[in-house]
Amino acid sequence: MASERKFVTENIRRVLLKEYMMARVGRAGFGGLDVQRTPMGTRVTLITERPGLVIGRRGEAIKSLTKAIEQDFKFNNPQIEVQEVENPNLNAQIMAEKLANALERGWHFRRAGHSTVRRIMDSGARGCQVIIAGKLTGARHRTEKFKEGHIKYCGEAKLNFMHQGFATAKLKPGVTGVTVQIMDPNARLPDEIDIIPPPAAPAEPAIKPEAEVKAEEAKVAAAVEELKKTATTAQGAPPKEAPKPKRARKKKEGEPVEGAAAPGAPGEEKKPVRKRKKKEEQPAPAQPASQEAIVPAPVQAITLTEEKKPESTDEKKEG
Repeated sequence: MASERKFVTENIRRVLLKEYMMARVGRAGFGGLDVQRTPMGTRVTLITERPGLVIGRRGEAIKSLTKAIEQDFKFNNPQIEVQEVENPNLNAQIMAEKLANALERGWHFRRAGHSTVRRIMDSGARGCQVIIAGKLTGARHRTEKFKEGHIKYCGEAKLNFMHQGFATAKLKPGVTGVTVQIMDPNARLPDEIDIIPPPAAPAEPAIKPEAEVKAEEAKVAAAVEELKKTATTAQGAPPKEAPKPKRARKKKEGEPVEGAAAPGAPGEEKKPVRKRKKKEEQPAPAQPASQEAIVPAPVQAITLTEEKKPESTDEKKEG
């Protein structure tokens, strides 16, 4: 039981320190507190919106905080570090305090709640929920919720990715509690997985139509023939085939027989050689200069006949 009591007392001390720092550093925008024990002492990390107000002029404010932590809360050799918030709109504690201040200044709870949710989601949060509880419109207590985006209510995702802030607003009807829950924009939920595609298989060749296949085969055959021709020309032309024997034609009279001795050779008789008569060339009739043809007149045969003279009367008488 001694160890359990030790843990309980340590946690109570840290909660009281957080409430004290929220009251002391309210104007600077308290964003969170982290306490770590080291061999050199206790390191307290304070997250604020405006660290200049926490440090003070020449570090006077931070010195007084260090002295109060050491005397009131009995921490051994405390060392305070002040860090500035990167994006105040994504810090749940800062947004809860701002909403509580808006309610204290007289804002309507619905207007304040919707504007806070819109401001948080515009900053890149994955989800947001604002709860305002108290005497809002009447004498009875009630709760109003404003939410948007993805929200986790339980489990490991809620513990790791949901940041919660709480603040109180003191109004005339009573105290109103403000709770702000923001999901981290870098949260990776268990159901979000990356599917790695398998390596791409080699694409099967497309089936070509028969006409293209035949055309390609014809091109290949023509290329092979050209290669063969070039190869034969490079090596030398092939031997020519022997000429076919000519048919013997009939010899005309007067032509010498093959194998016979030439004319005029000694010891052989000369054979008479018949000479062909040349046709007498007839001169072509000269044509007149005029275009009209002159037709020769037909020649008529003229026959001469001797006429018998009549015998004289004297000769007849004598006879």
